Amino acid sequence: MSFRTIEWCNDAVIMIDQTRLPDEEIYNTYTDFQSVAEAIKGMVIRGAPAIGVAAAMGVALGVRDIIADTHESFFRQLANVCDVLARTRPTAVNLFWAIERMKLIAEANRGKELDKIRDILKKEAIRVEREDLTICRNIGMWGATLIPDGATVLTHCNAGGLATAGYGTALGVIRAAHEAGKKIQVFADETRPWLQGARLTAWELMKEKIPTTLITDNMAGFFMSRGEITCCVVGADRIAANGDTANKIGTYSVAVLAKENNIPFYVAAPVSTLDLSLGDGGKIPIEERPGTEVTHIKGIAIAPEGVKVRNPAFDITPARYITAIITENGIAKEDYRAGLRKLANQ
Repeated sequence: MSFRTIEWCNDAVIMIDQTRLPDEEIYNTYTDFQSVAEAIKGMVIRGAPAIGVAAAMGVALGVRDIIADTHESFFRQLANVCDVLARTRPTAVNLFWAIERMKLIAEANRGKELDKIRDILKKEAIRVEREDLTICRNIGMWGATLIPDGATVLTHCNAGGLATAGYGTALGVIRAAHEAGKKIQVFADETRPWLQGARLTAWELMKEKIPTTLITDNMAGFFMSRGEITCCVVGADRIAANGDTANKIGTYSVAVLAKENNIPFYVAAPVSTLDLSLGDGGKIPIEERPGTEVTHIKGIAIAPEGVKVRNPAFDITPARYITAIITENGIAKEDYRAGLRKLANQ
């Protein structure tokens, strides 16, 4: 990869500012957990796995700065750090998975000196990032088997290196197929209102020299009906036990169109995105974001002032529209309750 999404360096967290892409490739340095929380909330970093990495590193920064004379005080302040990070974005389950992982590691080492606990948590945060790179490559390996040579793949939003620690889930599948020598090309939905497809996915794939065509969100059905799309691959922010999947708003529409046109629709995500505690997608919380994201682009108004706006950031794709769910542990099809449980327990 020719860029780094997020890394721990000299006791600080460095992130590429995704709000500035594709115009500027700017890296911001964060030295406290509050600024990491703001970066997550403000979409400087986004994508479920990347948010998980950021949360883990945010916890590590937070405990570094805790001033405490007792373990009781230390753990009380740790709980506050975790609460602040957990309130940033509600839908991506990787955020909560990473925070819980850090809390469990802290509890498991509760009897040790505070400086030792701080060091353990820093190392764990770095481990979360490094594991994500391996996980995404494994997702790519499994997913590439589903992509035929000569395919044209439609993807929605950005589930690439920018959404993870550096390789990608949906784009990891595309990258792996490309690296295997398959002659593939990509159609990238622009993905309103944040334009992650236009700004981020197109930018990533062009850097990788993977043939890419940008389309608006409402063009997908047209190209499917003309036989120009071979398959669809998207990421996920949370997957319920029955396979219902929360992903960027507009994913549901793509899935319905794919079903109508007999086109395979694949979801690629790490096991950490599975939320088997939820029976179905109706229980997944959906984040609503400010209306200005819809009425303005780069600060320029594109709608009448005062118009009523709804801006859900995600939608739910029912499992019946999903051909397969690709994880680092393998691929689930059809009976998702059994298949996902098996993959989660490997």
